[in-house]
Amino acid sequence: MKNVISTDKAPAAIGPYSQAIEVNGMVFTSGVIPVDPATGELVQGDAATQADQAIRNLKNLLEAAGSSMSKVIKTVVFISDMNEFANINEVYAKYFEEPFPARSCVQVARLPKDVAIEIEAIAEK
Repeated sequence: MKNVISTDKAPAAIGPYSQAIEVNGMVFTSGVIPVDPATGELVQGDAATQADQAIRNLKNLLEAAGSSMSKVIKTVVFISDMNEFANINEVYAKYFEEPFPARSCVQVARLPKDVAIEIEAIAEK
């Protein structure tokens, strides 16, 4: 049975999808972008500032699902500019500890709302 995870501490879905789904003790999040969940507004600033907000949103979503950052198995990070890879890594490392989750990081042509980063995760509950 799958359970829909929803929280007002992460951005609301902007399309026909759930913020996250929990099934068989695993949490699958949708992509999270740097939107301030309190205001619904994009966080302005450089890629590192946007990465910090996006990852905080991810953390809040995982906690709403009964999980945590330490239980993340895999992340996928989408960035709009690979030149920001090191800056985003610096922020990412503040939220994840060893052993780090497996990760893919790819540059894409464009992200929702023209943000610098989107991140999704798979975690144990």
